[in-house]
Order: sequence, then structure tokens, then C-alpha cells
Amino acid sequence: MRSISGIWKSSFLFAVVAAAILALSVPAFAAPDINRVAFEGNSKVKTDILQEQVRSRAHTPFNPQLAESDVARLMEVYRRSGRAAAKVSYRTVELPNGRVDLVFTVVEGDKTGVKEIRFIGNEVYSTGRLVGMMETTEMNFLSFIKSSDVYDPDRIASDLELIRRFYLKNGYADFRVISSDVQFDPAAGGYIITINVHEGPQYHVSSVSVESHLPDVNGDALNDLLRLAPGDVYNGDAVEKTVEALTREIAKKGYAFTQARPRGERNPANQTVAIQFLLEEGPRVYIERINIRGNTRTRDYVIRREFDIGEGDAYNRVLIDRAERRLNGLGYFKKVKITNEPGSAPDRVILNVEVEDQPTGNFGVSGGYSTNQGFISEVSVSESNFMGRGQAVRLSVQAGQIARGVTFSFTEPYFLDQRVAAGFDVFARRQDAYNYSIYSSTSIGGTVRFGIPITDELSFSPHYSVYQTTISIPNDSKRPYNDCLVPVPGYTPGFSPFYPQPDFPSLLVNCQSNGEASLGIKGSQGTLVTSLIGYSLNYSTIDNFKNPHNGWLASLSQDAAGLGGGSHYLRTTGDIRYFKEVPYLDDVVGIARLQGGDLSTFGGYKARIQDNFNLGPSLVRGFAPGGFGPRDWNVLTSLSNNRGNSLGGSQYVGGSLEVQFPIWGLPKDLGLRGALFADAGSLWNFRGRTNYANNLPTVPIFLPGQYGTCIAAYTPLAGFGQGSCLTPISNNFALRSSVGASVLWNSPMGPIRFDYAVVTSKVRGDITQNFRFSGGTNF
Repeated sequence: MRSISGIWKSSFLFAVVAAAILALSVPAFAAPDINRVAFEGNSKVKTDILQEQVRSRAHTPFNPQLAESDVARLMEVYRRSGRAAAKVSYRTVELPNGRVDLVFTVVEGDKTGVKEIRFIGNEVYSTGRLVGMMETTEMNFLSFIKSSDVYDPDRIASDLELIRRFYLKNGYADFRVISSDVQFDPAAGGYIITINVHEGPQYHVSSVSVESHLPDVNGDALNDLLRLAPGDVYNGDAVEKTVEALTREIAKKGYAFTQARPRGERNPANQTVAIQFLLEEGPRVYIERINIRGNTRTRDYVIRREFDIGEGDAYNRVLIDRAERRLNGLGYFKKVKITNEPGSAPDRVILNVEVEDQPTGNFGVSGGYSTNQGFISEVSVSESNFMGRGQAVRLSVQAGQIARGVTFSFTEPYFLDQRVAAGFDVFARRQDAYNYSIYSSTSIGGTVRFGIPITDELSFSPHYSVYQTTISIPNDSKRPYNDCLVPVPGYTPGFSPFYPQPDFPSLLVNCQSNGEASLGIKGSQGTLVTSLIGYSLNYSTIDNFKNPHNGWLASLSQDAAGLGGGSHYLRTTGDIRYFKEVPYLDDVVGIARLQGGDLSTFGGYKARIQDNFNLGPSLVRGFAPGGFGPRDWNVLTSLSNNRGNSLGGSQYVGGSLEVQFPIWGLPKDLGLRGALFADAGSLWNFRGRTNYANNLPTVPIFLPGQYGTCIAAYTPLAGFGQGSCLTPISNNFALRSSVGASVLWNSPMGPIRFDYAVVTSKVRGDITQNFRFSGGTNF
């Protein structure tokens, strides 16, 4: 007799088998396939962008949980686009054959940007100053054309790092961000960002030294590499650059694993810090591999060449951090992150470089108006990462009332696999005669250039240029600038019955009355080829190239013309600017500028007008282009009330003092600033040809002591001709000066500047121009 337990077991097995058979005989429920994924209601964010974010795909089974997660991802896209109030939902539309359309419905709502940025704990620098440093801006009436007011946590983190580095650079070694809180305020319709900081006191350097724990390395011998000195305000950037310089120098001596480690001993009582750089042998760890990830466009070697170390080299955190800063500075990537992971052995490490490519091309259409050049426009196409090779290419076409031209530029930042930039430019330009220039010029040529970094602040840029310049003088009824030599029928005085003969007693009506090109300009007519070699030394310590507040910016350039061609001269120019933020005044910057130049000819060459310095408002505001300096001032130009022609000079010097300040009451991101300035300078010493007499017989021209036949000879029909074979000019140094005010607008349409200057000193014949305006737009 079978036991009860045996019967129970048999029954259980029978039930399991039966259930399995039943399950196999009944078809399982199958999820419908997605026919397509669609979006409706979106206009501010393109469908292509939304499509990239969802995980649900056509021709895959529909999954409600996955669709819900897609909704969350789409909400995050809209939140990062500045529309945190957007609502996203989904629905399915049933189709035949067990298929569905998955439709995401979007209600975008209004823009919800950053309404206010608050700082707590800041006393040294105002909230306005700190907010002005941030890439994130507050919403205002420009919000419809800007995106910087969109809340982006990554950008906020980057802004906080900028502020931290700013404080450390200015001596606040104890600075830290205590907290940053972001709240969405539905009533305000945007985000309120509150940043709590601790500034601490400003420290000065009491002492700085190098302590070496390495054999055969004397720390004192490395003092020349220090970027700080006793008495200086503590500067975090200078400490960082010193660490890099010491690390590179020690590596050259064979200590590949040595790192420079800064150590600061603060003295809060007298607010000083003693800085010591320790040179210690680090762990012997090698780089096994460098993985490059995320670069869909930029080539691997473009990223790898920013590293001073490679696979198989000693691991050095200082040089890796430097590579990360370089990669961020290229502008090719939205983000760069370098992390480590253990290698195949304890002394091996793998570097993972995570990047995300971003668009680097630009199509620009620019337009504007200048009081010098009239209406101007430019169309340009540029690419800073051409074909992912890191090369820069630019093509621009300019057109305007006065000037037009085309320029093509190419730059290879790593020439011959060295940290040397090489490039070339080819151009063709034409400038017609206008109010301040009575001759037209055409230039065609090109330049080959190099850029060689010497230090982080100093660079050397040699170049070679060859170009052809053609000078022509228009001569018609609208611009009769050569009718003393070639009379214009029906227009030149005395040339036809409709115009009277020259009034010899008064000497006021003649071919010069309507304006005439000087002998210096006429002597420069024709085509001249210039072949020159030169260089530029550039030095910069400014804190921000777009909006400098502190630092030096200086350049020295020399060009020697004479390697073929018709010009033979040595031209030297220099320009020094010093920026200093005014203490105790928020965002007020003082600027001092000194510039000068010299042109020396050799080989018997006489400088032509296209060789000389022709300056005006670029040296002293308040003067027209070519408004001062050597001129062809003579008896006839005086009597006919003609100011003569600017011939340019071979030497100039100028100085300027300027104070720039925010226009209080306006939002800073509007980009409006004011300025007060004072300029002084001079242009003198014409070294060109002054005697244009030829070998033809002289002819009296009805003026006492004035005889000769010149390139613009006297004719009875035309009147007095040029009046003399000599070009009377003034070569003496005469100081010009002015004072004035400016409005600067870094607008979304491009930089615009308005200058109004009052001339305080000038000489006879100078041409003034009180108001000057220039600007452009990119759209």
C-alpha cells in the first residue's frame, strides 16, 4: 500500500506537468511593436535633438517603463534649455497588425531662466562684480536673444571655479565656496541661485623658496623659475605656473617621477604666507595606456599632442592637469575630463580622456557703419577645427562704400609636430578715394607667418610678406584730383568758355581750388612691389582678453623691406598697454597706453606715401584720418583755402590715459560701458621726395621766384599747375592733444564704440573730427 506522502508527491508532479502543457498550449501576451516615435508641440527644441534622447525606438517592442524614462529625459532636455515649466507626456496610437505609434506630447511653456544670482558672505568684491565674471547671467529684456541666462548646473560649477581662481589670484588664500543653492520659484518664473562664500583676509608673500630632497639638485639654483617674490600679493595662478615650470625643469634633469609640491604657511596675524616648493621623488608609476573617448569628430592625435607625456612615460599629475587645461582651452569640446584607473600591474596606470565634441564652424554676416569708411559689410566662413585636424581656416569677403576685398587664411597650430604655429594669408583689397584720402589704392599679396611660444607670457612671431600696391588718382568732375595736369573738359577753370580764365590777381580760382593731389601723391602713382621679412614679440599678462582688468599687453614689431621689390626700409613699431582695476571702485579699470614707430630708408630709397605712417584717430582721437602730420602746404593751397594732402611721416609717438566704468543702473550683461580719455601724440619727419623738378626747360608760372617744370606742369588752359616743383612740408615735432568721452557696447550684434573728442592743441592745416563711430554685427 502506497504511503500518503507518495500519493501527494505524485499528485504534485502531475499538476506541474499539466500546468506546463497548458502554458505551452496558450499563446503568451506579446507587447505591440513600435511603428514610429513621433513628437508634437515642440518648436523651441528641434525634433532631431529630442530623438537622440529617447531610448524607445521604432521596430522594437513597446515598453511603458522605458517610455516613462524617456519622458524624464525629455524633461531634462527642456530644463537645460531654460524651460523648466515644460510638460511632457506620451500616448500610443493603435495600428493594425499589433503595432502602435508612440507619440510624445510637449507643452513647452515660457522660458524659465535664472531670475537672480545672490552672493552671501562677500565683502571685498560686490555681488555685481562677481556676477559679472560668471558665464551664467540673469534674465532681462535681452533674454529673447541670449541663452546664457538658462540654468545649467555644469556652467554654474564652471562659474564657481572661475570665482575661486579669481579670489586665489588676488591673494585670498582662505577663500572657499561654502554652498550653492538653486531653487525654482514658480512665482518669479525662474531660478534663484544663492551662493554662500567665505573670503578670508588678503595675504602677501613673506618668503618663497625651493627645497630639494633630490640628490645633485640645488633648490636655490631654481629660484629663477619662481613666479612670486616676497612682498607680492599671493597669487594662485603664479603658484600653479611655478609648479609646472619646476616640474618640467626637474624632468629635464632626469627626475621623471619628481613633482613640485607647494606648501604655504599662513600667518593670520600679519596676513602673510610663506611659500615653499618641495621637490620630492614620487611613486614610480608609468602610464600604460591613454584612452581617448567621446571624440566623434576630432582626431585622436589632436588630443594626444596636448600632453607633454605619453604612453610608457612616468606618470605626473602636474603635466596631466596642464593637458586638461590645454584641451579645455582649444574650444573644440563642450567638456573634458581626465581620470585614472589601475593598469595591468601595481606600477601601471591607465588614463581615460573623456571629451565631447562641439561645433567649431562659423558662418558670419557682418555689417556696420564707420565715420571713416562709410557702410561696410563682410561675409565670412571659418572653421577652427578643420576636418577634425585642429587646423584653422577662414575665408572672408568685404564690401563697402569705400573699401572692399577678399582674404583667405590657414593656420596649422602644430607645424612639423612641434608646438609651433604656421600659416599663411592671401588677400586682395581696394580702397577708393574718399573725404580724407584723395587717391585710390589696390593691394594684392600674401604673408607666411609662424608663432613660437617662448614662455606662457612671451611669444615670437616671424613672418614674410610680399604684396603689390597700386596708387591711382581719380580725375573727373566729382573728384578732380589731377586736373592741373589733365584738365577735365567743361569743369576745370579756364578750360572751356563756360568757365572763366584763372583770376591771376587774386589767385583764388584755379585747378587747385577744387582739390588737387600733391606732388608726393603723384610721385607715388603706379605700382610698387614690396618684399619684406619681419617679426613680432608679444607679451601678455592680462587676466582676460575679452574684458581685461589687470595686466600688461605689449608688442614690438620690425619689418625690413628690400628682399626684392622696389621698397627699401626698416620699420619699427611698439605698443604698450597697462590695465589696472581701480581700488575700491567696482569694475572700474584704468588703461595707460604708449605707442611709437620709426621708418628708416636705406640704399638711397625715398619713402613713398604708401610706406609712411598715416595716422589720425588711432593715435589722437578728435582728428580725422590723416588729419595731422606732414602736409603739402604751399602758397596756392593757402590762397585757395585748400588744406593740402596728408603725406604721412616716418616717426610717431603717442600716449593715452583712459578710465572705463560700468554705466550704473543698467544690467552688466547688456554690455554697455562708459569711458573718459585724454590723448596726446605727434607724427612728423617726412623722408620722401620733396623736389619733383625734371630736366625739361623751366617755365615761369607768374609767381615771384617760382619756376620749373614738374610732373604736374603749368598749362595756360589749366591755370597755375602745381605752383612749384618743390613740396613744402613741415617736419617739426608738434604735439596734438584731445580729451573726450566714449560709450562702448559689447552688443549681441558685435562691438560698437562711440567716441566724442575735443581737440585741445593742433597746428594750422590739421583736420579735426569730433565724433567717431564704428561697429558691426554678426547674425
